[in-house]
Parts: sequence; structure tokens; C-alpha cells
Amino acid sequence: MFHVSSKCIPKFQPIYFNPTQLLLQPKIDNPTILVYIQLLSPMKKRILLSASLFHAFNDASTVIVPMIFPLLYSQQFIIKKYSHIGILSNLGLLTTFLFQIVVANHADRFEYKNLLLFSSFGISVSVLLITLSVDMVSMLFLYLLMRISTSFYHPIGIATVSKAHPDQGMDFAMGIQSGSGNMGVFAAFISAGYLAQNFGWKMPLYVCAAVSLFFGLMSYFSVRKISLRSKVPIRPDFSAWLASLRDIKAYIPGFIFGGACWGTTVYYAPSLFHHRFQVPLGNTGVFLALWIGTGTVMTYFFGYLSRKIGRERISLASLIGSTGFLFILGTSSALAIAAGALIFFGVFLFLIFPAFQSFVGQKAAKKNQVLAFSIVANIQMLTGSIVVLISGFLSDRFGINTPFLFLVGLGILTLGNYLFRKESLLFVSRTS
Repeated sequence: MFHVSSKCIPKFQPIYFNPTQLLLQPKIDNPTILVYIQLLSPMKKRILLSASLFHAFNDASTVIVPMIFPLLYSQQFIIKKYSHIGILSNLGLLTTFLFQIVVANHADRFEYKNLLLFSSFGISVSVLLITLSVDMVSMLFLYLLMRISTSFYHPIGIATVSKAHPDQGMDFAMGIQSGSGNMGVFAAFISAGYLAQNFGWKMPLYVCAAVSLFFGLMSYFSVRKISLRSKVPIRPDFSAWLASLRDIKAYIPGFIFGGACWGTTVYYAPSLFHHRFQVPLGNTGVFLALWIGTGTVMTYFFGYLSRKIGRERISLASLIGSTGFLFILGTSSALAIAAGALIFFGVFLFLIFPAFQSFVGQKAAKKNQVLAFSIVANIQMLTGSIVVLISGFLSDRFGINTPFLFLVGLGILTLGNYLFRKESLLFVSRTS
């Protein structure tokens, strides 16, 4: 339920309304409601803009720090083994996992705009403090502090977009917000390696702190006059969590695979190219920027593709394509082939997220949207934390390409779940 301030509409008292009911109303003669309908579209645009900016700086901050890990490993400063990367990433993702549950349980008590502002300040300060790290312990503590600050967007930001764009426009809005997060990561990849290589490992963190604060303020001011807090507070209990889980259980394997792919690529692809192929860190950042850049382009076309060929076919094609190019990436000994496989892997991987998020937004009960998106975000985090920890020890034992072959096996299992089980993705979507 959204609240529009009376300052926006003279002569009318503030009211609460449900945008879904307005969209479905065939004919409305009340002039007051007609004014609100005219305001609905600009309001939805502001919400989508705010969420997109929030997603951009939130996700950018989560990859800035991992981008400096290969440099610290090469210098044998703080990070001296691949398993150290695994430990940092594992505990960081687990921290985000736990705090996302807390955020989902208490989100109704706070305004969305206040939570995003708090997240922005937290990210800026914690990233800045990481530059003071002198050993593994201090790095771990400050990195966990940063991961706490990045725990807000995925449970509340995506749910806010979903509630603001019910049914009509869902695929379009999910594609935009997902693509904006990818754009933030693109900017982080393209700049972090260059800055770290030429100005030292601390410079990317200084830039990230400033940018996060700037975009956080922009995101806040774009919705500062809009109240997105529910009129009737929702107090989720265990039964609500279970109900949400039952609603979206068919889509969980897709989120498991997507979360594992994201975590492994962010934490280990820089080392794969920097150490296995001897690519300078600045150029490694370019490869990863191309990976997410092509994926970002695909997310912006997701709404169009969904209308043309169907969300179900996109989902299955993305799983197949991701698994195939991961195999090429993990087995190739030629830089050009590995780089090409990484880029095409991004084309398919980044269609998985908006596709499965749209399934969840459509399937989950409106009152449980925050819980549903918190569940899938936590599943991605938990899966990512487990896989990146395993990958660190696999890399020390068998080589830095091993994590990507591990993902191939996970992709085959995920595909098998959807292609050969009776309750497949196609079946569930048609009957939902």
C-alpha cells in the first residue's frame, strides 16, 4: 500500500491506496481517484529510479573489494592463499544471509527511503575503513561490516519494485532494476582493476565510498516525498515464511545455480585471468566488465524477450547456455577462448536473475513479497558462501580453474531438475 503526501495534490487529503486495484478498475468517475491515477505512473518511475540507483551502488560495492584480492595475493599482503579468499567471501556472504533475514522481519517498521539511506552511509563508511586493514583479522572484521550494510537492497528493494509494478510491467521493471545492478558492477570492474594497478589497492575503495554516498543520496531524494510503508504493519511469523517458501519452491534451484555462479565469478575469475593467463589486473577488470556488460544489455531486453519467446523458454535457455560456456571457460588453456566463454556466459547468466525474480513476484502473495524475495536472496547468498568456500580449497589443491568446472556439475543438476521432473519450471508457470 502506497501513501502519497497531500503536498503533491492540493485540495485533497492524503489517502492510502492499492495500485493493483487502480490498474484493474475498468471505469473511474471520481475526480480525486483520477488525479491519483495520473500520479501513479510518475510515482512508479521514481520508485524504479530509486531502486535502480540503490541496486547499482549496492552491487558495485560488493565486487570492489574482491577485485583487489588478486593484487593482495600477488603481493602476499593480508591474503596469502586462495583459501583466504574463500574464508573472506564465505563469512561475508553468510553475514549478508543472516542480516537479510533480520531486515525482512523488520522492514515494515521503517520507510524504504530511510533504509536505503542507512545502507548507503554504512557502505561508504565501511568501505573507507577497509583501507585501514593491516592483517587478515582486521580485513575480515571490516569486510563483514561492509557486508552488513549491503544486506538491505535484495529483500526490500526488489520487493518494492514488484509491489509498484504488479502484473503489468513486472518483466520490464525487473529487467531494469536487475540491469542497473549489473551496470554498477560493470563500472566497478572496469575501474577497480585499473585504479588498483596504477594507484594502489586503496584507491578503488576511496572512489567506491564517495560514489556510494552520492548515489545513495540521489536514490533517497527521488522518493523522499513518497511513503512506501504499509498502512497495516505485517509481522511475519514462521508460518508466513513457510507459506512463502511453498509458493516459490519450484524456482529455488535456479536461484541456487545463479547465486553460485555469481559468487564464484566475482571472487575467482579475477584470479583465474590474473594468475592462470598472466593478464594484468587492469585488463582483467576489462574482461569482467565485458562479462557483466553484455549481461546488462540482455537484462534490459528481458521484458521484450519475455513477451516474444516466453519467460519459461528464456529461463531454460539461460541455464543451458550458462552451463555450456562455463565448461569452455574451465577447460580452455587459450586466453582468447576463455575470455570469449566468459562473455557469452554473462549473456546467459544475467537473464536467469530477472526471469526467476519475475516468477517469484508473480507467484508470491502480495503481503509476503518481502519474505519471498528475502528467501531467494538468502538462498543465493547461502549457496554462494558455501560454493566460494569450497572453491578456495579446490583452487589450492587442483588449480584456479576448478571452481568453474564445479559450477558445470551444479548446472547439469539444475537442468535435470527442470527438464526431467514432472513438476518442471514450465509446468509450474503454466499452472500458477
